Amino acid sequence: MKFKKALALGVLSLTMGAAAHAAKVEGTGSSFAYPAYKAWSKAYYEDTGNQVNYSPTGSGSGIKEVSAGHVDFGGTDKPLKSKVLAKKGLVMFPTAIGAITFAYNVEGVSGMKLSEKAISGIMLGNIEYWDAAEIKADNASITLPHEKILFVHRSDKSGTTFAFTYYLSKMNKEWRKKIGAKKVVDWPSTNRIAGKGNFGVATAIKSNAFSIGYVDYADAKKNGLDMAIIENREQAFVKPTPGSFEAAATYADLDPKKDFYANIAYPPKGYPIVTATFALVPQLGENSKEVIKFFDYALTKKNSLIEKVGYVSLPAAVIKKIQGYWVEKGLK
Repeated sequence: MKFKKALALGVLSLTMGAAAHAAKVEGTGSSFAYPAYKAWSKAYYEDTGNQVNYSPTGSGSGIKEVSAGHVDFGGTDKPLKSKVLAKKGLVMFPTAIGAITFAYNVEGVSGMKLSEKAISGIMLGNIEYWDAAEIKADNASITLPHEKILFVHRSDKSGTTFAFTYYLSKMNKEWRKKIGAKKVVDWPSTNRIAGKGNFGVATAIKSNAFSIGYVDYADAKKNGLDMAIIENREQAFVKPTPGSFEAAATYADLDPKKDFYANIAYPPKGYPIVTATFALVPQLGENSKEVIKFFDYALTKKNSLIEKVGYVSLPAAVIKKIQGYWVEKGLK
């Protein structure tokens, strides 16, 4: 009896010791990256017992909170230039590549095509109704209603908004001149509503008839939303699929000498609205090496896991560059 009691106490002591030594990492930021980080953190906990908590609060919040030292890492879809990173004492590296879709809610309408002319008109507020000539021109087999277009956008400082408006700036001269690429935009459309985070935009589209908005592929897919087939730089209409994202992602210039600073949207081929998502980590942070352990695990052992939720996993050559970057920055 004494032996069994001692054994039980020993097992309890070992369990408590393991729990005491388990690492805990806190992150916040990009809602675009959330499905990927959620999948990775679940696998990481199951395999190592180490915990990674990530809150999808938007890229603006991610940059702010990690810069202030309130979290161990931040997520952003708007990359920061090397001078800004140096000033804030941060390092930055890509973690995945994903796409932004034009998701819409028009009953009985699926497979809708949107040309660059139609997209520009909607975004600049010049096209107000679903049955406008610019939309009908590429959708002869679809009956479009004479209903006002309700535009859904982000309410928070958003890297998804930055990537989307970067695409619009590359695609349309008028947009570039009047508005440009920003995390927060004074949208020209007068018939609009806002949602917080990509999940908030997806929910708003799903809940409001005759709506359309920009939302990441993972959230659009999760919510069962119809996604427009959009015209790319080759003047071809491209469906939002992992294959078309991958074709576009090959044009990403992810260079460690520039701290991987890159904007991919509007590539020569493939789906035209793609973006990398990035992790921001304090170079001298108390928990920074634990953050790197998590991403090293994610990128080397579970990289393909995120493909199930609609991302393009980083190529092995890019991962090798990231690992070298970590060593150079004293984080591995």
